[in-house]
Amino acid sequence: MSSKLRRATIANRLLNSGEASISELAQTFGTSEMTIRRDLELLEMEGLARRIRGGAISTQSRSYQPPILQRSAHESQAKQRIGEAAAELLSPGETTIIDGGTTTLQMARAINPGIALTIITSSLLIATELDTKPEIRTVVTGGKLRHGEMSLVGSRAEASFDDLNCDSVFIGAAGISEEKGLTEYNMEDTQIKLAAIRSSRRVVVLADASKMGQVAFVNVTALSEIDLLVTNASPNDRTVLAARELGVDVLHVEPVAHVVAS
Repeated sequence: MSSKLRRATIANRLLNSGEASISELAQTFGTSEMTIRRDLELLEMEGLARRIRGGAISTQSRSYQPPILQRSAHESQAKQRIGEAAAELLSPGETTIIDGGTTTLQMARAINPGIALTIITSSLLIATELDTKPEIRTVVTGGKLRHGEMSLVGSRAEASFDDLNCDSVFIGAAGISEEKGLTEYNMEDTQIKLAAIRSSRRVVVLADASKMGQVAFVNVTALSEIDLLVTNASPNDRTVLAARELGVDVLHVEPVAHVVAS
């Protein structure tokens, strides 16, 4: 793992957990404590962490959303496998909405280019990816460009869903928990998700294990409103168990197998 990716992962871990110790981080990443101290020093200079005795705490609020490139680096293999599993759920002729985000972008990349679909999205990154698949009819919402995210938000983006009746919506999450359900960093993004949910018969949430039990700034929808959760989290995870009890179907994606040299 590169030092840049390691620091991005540490920043996300601090955001989700609030704090972490130097010894714990060194063990997790298989590096020396001195290396972790340098990482934390750089994160502090960037305003993403504050060093304390023996570790660091996050300086980011629940409304802070890391840049999309930083989020892409976090749990990248898990997001890829979740995206691939989600793409397999699509049926020829389906009309679906794909929400903006790093995991849904992986889904767009994994869609079979030979399958005929109609896909609505507010993400210019996802629209660009779908442009490489000639059998897919891509509809892009209107709206104002959200700087740094390449997604469209605002009243025009929301209104794009008002007269649509879609088979399904695939959405990502900043956090998902038993108490608060699906949560997001940004209020404008939340409004787009809600409009997409209202236009769809089936709600599919893509969330890697790091999102389980986490709560971000804005509530999107209750756990009971989700039809299917696609995740690499353990079947015994508290949030996964709560979802099942509420009648949510859960599709478990197996973690990447590590090859051990003989």
